[in-house]
Amino acid sequence: MTETTTGATPRPPELRLASGLIQSLRDDLITDAFAYRPLAPMRTDGPVTRRLPQGIRPKAAYLPHAVVVFTAFCVTVLASADNLYGGPPLQFLVMGLLAAGPVLMTLVRPVGAFWTVLAVTTALSLFGDRTMTWPWSPSTFLACLAVMTFVAMRVRPRAAAWMWAINLLYGTVLPFLVGDGGNVAPMAFFSAVALLAVTVRNTRKEARREVIAQQEVTAVERDRRTLLEERTTIARELHDVVAHHMSVVAIQAEAAPYRVKNPPPELEAAFVTIRENAVAALTELRRVLGVVRSADYEAPDAPQPTLASLDGLLANVREAGLSVDKTVTGAVRELPQGVELSAYRIIQEALSNSLRHAPGAVAGVEVSYVLGGLGIRVVNGPAVGDVRPSPGAGHGITGMRERVAMLEGEMTAGESAAGGYEVAVFIPVRSRPQPEEEPA
Repeated sequence: MTETTTGATPRPPELRLASGLIQSLRDDLITDAFAYRPLAPMRTDGPVTRRLPQGIRPKAAYLPHAVVVFTAFCVTVLASADNLYGGPPLQFLVMGLLAAGPVLMTLVRPVGAFWTVLAVTTALSLFGDRTMTWPWSPSTFLACLAVMTFVAMRVRPRAAAWMWAINLLYGTVLPFLVGDGGNVAPMAFFSAVALLAVTVRNTRKEARREVIAQQEVTAVERDRRTLLEERTTIARELHDVVAHHMSVVAIQAEAAPYRVKNPPPELEAAFVTIRENAVAALTELRRVLGVVRSADYEAPDAPQPTLASLDGLLANVREAGLSVDKTVTGAVRELPQGVELSAYRIIQEALSNSLRHAPGAVAGVEVSYVLGGLGIRVVNGPAVGDVRPSPGAGHGITGMRERVAMLEGEMTAGESAAGGYEVAVFIPVRSRPQPEEEPA
């Protein structure tokens, strides 16, 4: 005897679809329908509101609240002018306030205002005269249309579709239950137009918000990529400097034992260890360079430039159309190769920015050999010709800051008092220890 166990029978697709629709209706219009959700003030940084005077702009943030209150006032006036009940004017005013209540309710409980306007419409339609828009009177017609519009601005498009369907179902079922004919066509048309306009507006607003957010993310990623590219470039350029020092260490460690007669074995072993470590470090350095090297990278044939090559750089810049002067102060001395290379690249990038952003201007380069470091100042005057937009604006400053930060220096960059641009850099340089004099 065999026993077969079967799982639960899956629900038909139609039942799942109906269950999903009911769930969406419950989530959008039933669950927490009367929750307190006050209408937030409007932003005042738009293209129109930012042109308002400073004293009026804060008050413009409450323009949506004023529109709701004015619409409620119009509903009250329209209900008072209906004259459907043949009673005193006070009775018309009470009816008007009842019809305007759900409109004002959209300020604090928007979804609950939709259900409230249906209840108010039912009460007033049962005790009023039959009009061409029954079960809506002119005042409740405007109130219902306004409530759905205001609520649709604050909910999802799916909730707006549910409100339109429920309102049409209400306008069809109520006359049937009362036993009198109704006309749901005007409400169906005008509410569809209003809700469609609001949905398009919300969709465009959401799309614009997503585009702005994506642009911000793209800008952040672009800045991060630029920073990584600058760091990679710096690593490639410093490779030759570091490799040269490591090669010198390895050569000197190998030659040192031969400079001493009968060196002790411990000293020979120490120099062998130094050489092996230097060679290993050089090998690892070349591997690191292989990782950061791009596919189209070509190693430079000439050695890396230093401040001694600055005159050639200035000559090329002058040929490109920039008038530039050089000033050197202090006692010129040899600096570490990494400092010389970074200083050269900083001056090169600053002059390139002057060519790009200040055509026809006069630039000046100051190199100051001071106690404890190297000072660099590159300043240019205001542009004389037309400045063309540059897609890489700001990337050169990023590279200069990275070089200065690597050397634990300081940098300032900004507009000068004369209307041009100024880059000032200080790179600290530790003084080399002087060899001790042998006693006489």
